[in-house]
Amino acid sequence: MSDARDDPAPRGRRAEYAQATRRAILDAARELFVRKGYFGTKAEEIARAARVSPATVYAVGGGKNGLLRTLVESGVAAEDIPEILDRIQSFTEPRELIHFIVRVTRVKFEEWSGLMRQVAAAAPQEPRVREIQLIAHQGLRGGLALAADRLAAMGALRAGVDVARAADVLWIHLCNAAYFVRTDDLSWSLDESEVWLNEALPAVLLADGTTPGEAV
Repeated sequence: MSDARDDPAPRGRRAEYAQATRRAILDAARELFVRKGYFGTKAEEIARAARVSPATVYAVGGGKNGLLRTLVESGVAAEDIPEILDRIQSFTEPRELIHFIVRVTRVKFEEWSGLMRQVAAAAPQEPRVREIQLIAHQGLRGGLALAADRLAAMGALRAGVDVARAADVLWIHLCNAAYFVRTDDLSWSLDESEVWLNEALPAVLLADGTTPGEAV
């Protein structure tokens, strides 16, 4: 007979419980951060929502700062990111690439805007949150730089626009702050924003930046 101490089942159950506990804590933290803001959320509230002790929140998630960092890092390293980066490098038509980047940033904004709005609000007052915001910025800028490189490789960039400037132009139009201006300040719908971006970015970036109906 096998020794019960050698049975992997208990260890497997412990791992599943630990993973479920971590997921519950992260889900609770995200919901509370979005609803109450970073400073308005207490670790004790996260613990109550996740049905764990405050000590577990600190042990498993590293407190509020650790949880926020983990949430943002999970977005930067999401499962679909490698596929998105591969797609960027596969395009052979510049406008199709721009349309793809616009669509991806719109979808990601829809998914993450609630949390990133609170990160932006807290960052000026909390250096550790600024560091977390930088992680998100670096992730997006990396993807936009790859798109700029691909446009350059296709010979699509207009005169006077190099790869660095193209990446900056994409950032100016597609970062969270730009989306906040359009949706919050201008009250544009995301559909309106997407249509405008698909017209504006080719005009600024591409050698043939004219839109349909314009004279070349």
